[in-house]
Amino acid sequence: MKERLSIIVVEKDAERALRIVDGLREAGEHDILVISEGTALARRIGERAPDIVLIDAGDPSRDILEELALASGPLDRPVAMFVDRSDAALTRAAIEAGVSAYVVDGLRPDRIKPILDAAIARFHLFQRMRAELAATRAALEERKVIDRAKAILMKARGIDEEAAYALLRKTAMDQKRRVADIAQQLVMAAGLLT
Repeated sequence: MKERLSIIVVEKDAERALRIVDGLREAGEHDILVISEGTALARRIGERAPDIVLIDAGDPSRDILEELALASGPLDRPVAMFVDRSDAALTRAAIEAGVSAYVVDGLRPDRIKPILDAAIARFHLFQRMRAELAATRAALEERKVIDRAKAILMKARGIDEEAAYALLRKTAMDQKRRVADIAQQLVMAAGLLT
């Protein structure tokens, strides 16, 4: 974790906000901004681009919880949400919205630092998993296009699959391009001719 974090605290109650800020100051030297108004929350958080957002939601309804979670940009940064009561549906909604840490009755100064650490670590873990999933999906899609291109070549030239792939590969090397790009062009051209 970085030594000095940029932290946004979303808390309507000034007294509770002060306790959170005190707890954060005990955890280290951080740049802290408290936002007490819900209006334009997403824009204000986006402009500041903090390292983490802490939301003290108290006893939120499902709609308010989802609105707060989404406004805080949970896919762009870690978000830790503190609530007063346990509710399985609200917990699931918060996690599905991308909240990194959902803490019930845990807003105590001595717990803030480990919660921050866990939220940041969890966020980075999920960020890596999302990137790997996107790369896997892209590779699978490329594989499908290459298979279609091979089938087109096999039918048009009367060659087997290995020869079709070798032809795609040689063409890609000759043109200094990727096999997937050549395959995509072939599939598009074949689509225009049928």
